Amino acid sequence: MLVTNHVLSGALLGAAVRSPAAALPLGVASHFALDALPHWGQWLSRAHFLRVATADGLTGLAVMGAAAALTPPERRAGVVAGMVGAALPDLDKPTRVFFGFSPFPRRVNDFHGRIQDEAPGRFYSHEVVAGALFAAGFAALTAAARAGRRTRARP
Repeated sequence: MLVTNHVLSGALLGAAVRSPAAALPLGVASHFALDALPHWGQWLSRAHFLRVATADGLTGLAVMGAAAALTPPERRAGVVAGMVGAALPDLDKPTRVFFGFSPFPRRVNDFHGRIQDEAPGRFYSHEVVAGALFAAGFAALTAAARAGRRTRARP
């Protein structure tokens, strides 16, 4: 699963629950739930993985910044916590590539690897569809929150 999709799902969860204390662990749980679904993967080479991971990582960071900026202030902490929690389990990828280790215990790494359901032909049928759904859900919740705030502000 692309980290951008994890970030979008975390933003959606954070916007829905509002509480950072609830959004962070829900984001982590959503990461593992999404990784267990069929998704794109099984890289042709390390170079292929790095091309995809670099573009996806930068896109995920841009999405985090945009989501934080677009979120109404009263929901922002929850959205950021949801995004951080949803992206957190994939910190093993850059630390393995650049430093040769994972920051997580062996049991977490084994579980994370075991639940992956990856195949090379699933980009458009799984990743793009998931990203569109998560983005639409986040946009709808953000728009509803903004509309509610405007309604409450009117005398």
